[in-house]
Amino acid sequence: MRIFHLSLANLRKGKSATFSLLVLICAASLLLNIGTAIATRMSSFYEDKAEELHDAHVSLVMNSANYKQSYGDYIRSYPGVEEAETERVILLPTAMIRLNQSDFSIRTAVLNADSVRGIAPLISGAETASGTSGGIYIPHNLKASGYRQGDPFTLTYRNKQYTYPVAGFFESTLMGTSKMAMLKFYLPDNAYRQLSTALGPEAEGILLSAVFENSADSGTLLRDYNKQFPLSNESVDPGFWGADLETAKSSSALIITIIAMIMVAFAAILVLVSLTVIKFRITDHINDEMVNIGVLKAMGYTSAQILASIVLQFLLTAIAGSTAGVACSYAAMPAFSGVISSLAGLRWTHGAHFGTDLGSVGIVVLLVLAVGQLSSRRIRKLHPAEALRGGLMTHNFRRNHLPLDKAKGSLQLVLACKTMLANSRQNLMLGSIIAAITFASVFSVVLYYNIAVDQRAFYQMVGAEKPNVGIQVESGKDSEQLLQQIAQMEGVEKVNLQDFLTTTAEGQRVTTEFSDDYSKLETHTVYEGRYPQYDNEVVITERLAVRLGKSIGDMLKVEVGNTAHAFLITGLKQSFQAGTNGASLTLTGVRHLIPGHKAMTLNVYLKDGASTPNFIRAAKAEYGDVIQSLTDVDESVKSGTEAYTSAVSSVMVVILAITVLVVILILYLVIKTTIIKRKKELGILKATGYTSFQLMTQMALSFAPIVIAGVIAGGVLASLCTNSILELLFADAGITHVHFIIPATLVLALCFAMTGLAYLVSLFVSRRIKRITAYALITE
Repeated sequence: MRIFHLSLANLRKGKSATFSLLVLICAASLLLNIGTAIATRMSSFYEDKAEELHDAHVSLVMNSANYKQSYGDYIRSYPGVEEAETERVILLPTAMIRLNQSDFSIRTAVLNADSVRGIAPLISGAETASGTSGGIYIPHNLKASGYRQGDPFTLTYRNKQYTYPVAGFFESTLMGTSKMAMLKFYLPDNAYRQLSTALGPEAEGILLSAVFENSADSGTLLRDYNKQFPLSNESVDPGFWGADLETAKSSSALIITIIAMIMVAFAAILVLVSLTVIKFRITDHINDEMVNIGVLKAMGYTSAQILASIVLQFLLTAIAGSTAGVACSYAAMPAFSGVISSLAGLRWTHGAHFGTDLGSVGIVVLLVLAVGQLSSRRIRKLHPAEALRGGLMTHNFRRNHLPLDKAKGSLQLVLACKTMLANSRQNLMLGSIIAAITFASVFSVVLYYNIAVDQRAFYQMVGAEKPNVGIQVESGKDSEQLLQQIAQMEGVEKVNLQDFLTTTAEGQRVTTEFSDDYSKLETHTVYEGRYPQYDNEVVITERLAVRLGKSIGDMLKVEVGNTAHAFLITGLKQSFQAGTNGASLTLTGVRHLIPGHKAMTLNVYLKDGASTPNFIRAAKAEYGDVIQSLTDVDESVKSGTEAYTSAVSSVMVVILAITVLVVILILYLVIKTTIIKRKKELGILKATGYTSFQLMTQMALSFAPIVIAGVIAGGVLASLCTNSILELLFADAGITHVHFIIPATLVLALCFAMTGLAYLVSLFVSRRIKRITAYALITE
């Protein structure tokens, strides 16, 4: 009980410092709890959603004319498949929908809402509205784009519009987000039949769905299906589409997990800041209370009791702060839930997570306990007599830095430098903290700049080509002839063919791009070697090369069905879109595998100043009978990346806000402690004629070099290490080379802003000097 009273006395004596530490620990626990809760939940989020919705683990869509009974039989009999269904749908290979105020082209399947189905029933997880008879059910992800129940929703296919009121929203793990290159919709029976009649037999499709006993086994089905049925894939059926739960998970989970990791990493920085502050405060407490400690020892208190009383005060602060942080995380989680829902295309519910809560509190409390114990060890060695002398056994002479009679320069500046040099331990702590939070701030700003402002390096990293206009050619039409015609149109700078198909390379399922001319691409993803130029050359991703034990100069056997051809590896590339298994072939190279195969997608790059809408109108008018759809890629990409931009912006705002808070709290704590220590000295300086503002300026200037050094160190380290850290974070997605732009102007502006903030905070906190008077010191 005596120990507890001693701890309370210490807390009362340093109420403001305790409050500062409490806020720091609260912020650290808040971020730590949110980050770990998201990362922990994300590991099984898609599996849990699939089970909740009774959704498919694997789905395939194809045109009815290309479907054979053996396809469905193969899936039903595939090892591990627990349930399988075949359903007739309306298949639109490239339909246009309105997404975030721009048109977006995507493969679309329309299902009959009134059909009885065991896998992915509409009733599961759907939000419905009354008074929308004949309305359409759309994916929950489109709700983030501004759609509400009752709003008109338009599907545009082959220049014809089909508009329905939004009857409700549903969730789908595989067919509910544009990242999977497929969206499904539900229409009631009457509207479904009317649309099917209007589109005709060529829009009839088949949806194959399978649920596995263990969802982790779903990843092999598409690979084996492609081997078994080489004539059932996108190379022969433009409407063909297939996906599995593992692919869906990797498309969104990685970004969400990285955001969670960034939050955990920043939380770790805040915890380290808090621990540094605790060590600083304990050391100062021992020095300042040396005589009192000697008195306590002389009265019979043991070293263990005194040590426990000091550690207990910080332990109580840690428990209160971390508990408050966990409580605040529940209040803050809805804001993060909205961001995660838009990224995943699925509703993210934030229920209780007691395991994560206890873990967050436990980690912080144990670290504080460990640092408290280590920092207080000196008390055990302190003899009562030494303590009563203020820590001196014999004598102590401190070096006089910058003696005033020899030092050159302004007296104000010299006095500030003397103060700075007299507190080397404190300076090291402050500089380290400023460097750490500057590092985190610069990292978040660089991430935001490359994803939300200048996206060139981001597209380079993920391997996404970004023409101005994308053209999907009608099946059976001559895409190469259209290319020549489009190239002659006004405002066109260049045109190339680029398409994808699924191949197999020595047992690995590979997403393979092919083009007639890679030199026309704006985004170059080959980081070693070169793109293929001849029909016997191939480029592969580094992960695929490692899996197959291949390198540049080796031969790689590529297969489509029963046809195989050996290609020379000329380079290594990275591609977030293709995941870890990706390859690039020339158009003529693909024809070794599929004779006469054509690319049906054109990339159109316009000259500077050319109007994209005007070009689209002209192309539709001139070649509308050959073109299936035209996409304004600039607007489409803007819509598609809005969720990522919003997520990164949220993280950056949180980090910058907490950075400002940390700077204010740390400087408040350090300057207040310094003023208390130098109270007599400051009173004497006032008595000799110094004004309060001069002493405040001295105080602010004494911290300025430390802040500047910390800001420079943090800014330089972040500029040098950001790309390396991102390579480490994205390694699981097959991204091994990141070259994000480091915006020097923005980084310098941030560093200057932090330095200016620190100086202003120092001046503001130093206003306590105004209350110090020589008279008060004499009469105290």
